[in-house]
Amino acid sequence: MAELSPRSAVQRMAPYSPPTSGRGGKLRLDFNENTVGCSPRVIAYLKERLTEEQFTVYPEYEAAREAVSSFLKVPEDQFTLTNGTDEAIQVLINTYVDDGQDVLIPHPSYAMYRFYAEVAGASVREVRYREADLAFPSDELLAAIRPDTRAILISNPNNPTGTGTTVDVLRVVLERAPHAAVLVDEAYFEFCGVTMLGWIERYPNLFVSRTFSKAFGMAALRLGCLISQAGNVTFLKKAQSPYSVNMLAAIAVRAAVADTGYVERYAQEALASRDLLYAGFESMGIRYYRSEANFVLFHAGARSIAVRDQLRERGVLVRDRGYELPGCIRVTAGTAGQVERFFAALKEIW
Repeated sequence: MAELSPRSAVQRMAPYSPPTSGRGGKLRLDFNENTVGCSPRVIAYLKERLTEEQFTVYPEYEAAREAVSSFLKVPEDQFTLTNGTDEAIQVLINTYVDDGQDVLIPHPSYAMYRFYAEVAGASVREVRYREADLAFPSDELLAAIRPDTRAILISNPNNPTGTGTTVDVLRVVLERAPHAAVLVDEAYFEFCGVTMLGWIERYPNLFVSRTFSKAFGMAALRLGCLISQAGNVTFLKKAQSPYSVNMLAAIAVRAAVADTGYVERYAQEALASRDLLYAGFESMGIRYYRSEANFVLFHAGARSIAVRDQLRERGVLVRDRGYELPGCIRVTAGTAGQVERFFAALKEIW
């Protein structure tokens, strides 16, 4: 019997295996998650609303869409709920990018941009963040745009560098590439306050994604949204599974967006902890990059993997990024107490 072969695009891909096992009971400073938990109102609301019957029926989204629309101040026909930001990326690629078409991605950045572009068989080109300070490569990206560029995928602020760019720069990108779907991934918006939502009506090629996995503390529920002009959203929904967002997420988001005070307090606490990370690195003479998100990238040199592993032995999880940025480790900014515990462990092994 002949061997069944996958598509050539899948054969060419490198496997993606996120280190997600064995994290329970440890200080989670590796995935930029909320490090204290979601709003207590979310848990209370789920307990109040859940019934055995609800688990037997397909989810309904009307109330969730209404709540998200009110929260974002975006009409319901200008967004679609997604299974985290990952599905937002996938749906955009599936809607606008054909096999062999040109996709531009700043590098290093969120791995799922390349992942879904490669699954689609796209031709991916990367534009590197500036080496000296990991600043957004605005001039380099603009120079790389071609008439056949079909999509440009930008994280602002960027993961893993923490660096961001301005609305003015992003507008120039949109104007330089009117023929391309430009995604601005705002997963870390709550920590920087820079958004392109106000420009949706002006730019028909603009797409903005948001997530409830980070500041909102609901990563396990996998909920996000993809926002664009209504005509675009009609096509996005044609390329999206009708029940990709689960019932728990659809219920939880209603309580989450109603407790904006909780999210604002957590974001402020994370930003204060980010400053503590800066101060701690400076006192230890460790090089780091200033960030606009809830994490900081720092240099551990040739010891980066050993430092990661030795911290894990002490119950502290961080993320080695040396495979993209030699010698670099990323640490999440959570609470002041968590920063103190991180440095106590780091000083033991540094």
